[in-house]
Amino acid sequence: MSFNILIVDDSRSMCAVIEKIVSISGFKMDHCFKAGNGREALNILAKEWVDVIISDINMPEMNGLEFLGELKKDSLLRAIPVIVISTEGSEERIQSVFDLGAKDFIKKPFLPEEIKKVLYEVIGVSNEGGYKEDKGDDDIFDF
Repeated sequence: MSFNILIVDDSRSMCAVIEKIVSISGFKMDHCFKAGNGREALNILAKEWVDVIISDINMPEMNGLEFLGELKKDSLLRAIPVIVISTEGSEERIQSVFDLGAKDFIKKPFLPEEIKKVLYEVIGVSNEGGYKEDKGDDDIFDF
């Protein structure tokens, strides 16, 4: 099983670094889309489906917090897990990211293992890349 990822960062080199780290971490990617800011990311999301978004905070035009706010307004887009990666690590900033719907926060610099662990956690798959076992009560469904 592989996943579509959207990386949102105004630094092309950082986008490339994140993509490479995700790749070498062993996380299985199908497509990796890249956007330079939140506005570009919304344009991509209007045409493409992604399973997870990795976003920076500080970007021109539409920053990461504004982008999270726009995602939160859309019933379909708000379901996509967002991981924020930033050099900013104050408790206040981290809390604002979670208040806007981010599923996790990673402080730069980071290790490939950390990215893989967080990606699997927010998507809900096991370390082998398969979906975690559903612990629901199947007897309540009649189909």
